[in-house]
Amino acid sequence: MSTRVKICGLRSETQLDAALDAGADLVGFVLYGKSPRNVSLDEAAALVHRARARAGVQAVVLTVDPDDTLVDRVVAEVKPDILQLHGHETPERTEAIRRRSGLIILKAVPVADAGDVADAFTYLEPEGGADILLFDAKPPADPAALPGGNGLTFDWHILEEAKAPFALAGGLTPDNVAAAIQLTGAAIVDVSSGVETSPGQKDPELIRRFLRAAKAAKQS
Repeated sequence: MSTRVKICGLRSETQLDAALDAGADLVGFVLYGKSPRNVSLDEAAALVHRARARAGVQAVVLTVDPDDTLVDRVVAEVKPDILQLHGHETPERTEAIRRRSGLIILKAVPVADAGDVADAFTYLEPEGGADILLFDAKPPADPAALPGGNGLTFDWHILEEAKAPFALAGGLTPDNVAAAIQLTGAAIVDVSSGVETSPGQKDPELIRRFLRAAKAAKQS
């Protein structure tokens, strides 16, 4: 089975259609005001509704340390298939969000070494809250840095002991995604800045190239 591909940070119908037409398995929408890829709840709801017209595609809403009010509004108004948590949510908070939302939870974890990877699996333990882990590069030390979408890679070899199916993000591009899949065996690859010409501006040709490279890659 080929690796599934998530195109994240989509902001318009044109961008969404480019991802869907290229064969994306998952499409992501960001609810985080500091991100250049941020959309409103109403915009996210309209894009999720449009994505649902394509069979087999899952819609993902990305939030950063959401409070209960935001979780409730995402569930009631946006109705995604998956809720991505990309902040400092603890396993306890992640489990609380999963129970409250009833959604599949994709928990992003920033990693820099094998110890970070091992620690991340706490989220997959009973009451850990996550259904699947997303390994991403640690953001820069700058307090103003975004929690993701920074175009940074990390040493993929640190994932060698990651046994459970996981998602991979962090600096992926059409030129390196095949190598990433071959080395890590990631179940999902997640790209945002790697298919952009500038922050938030998705390029249809880069999206197509990314999908072609990812779908043609052979997992290790």
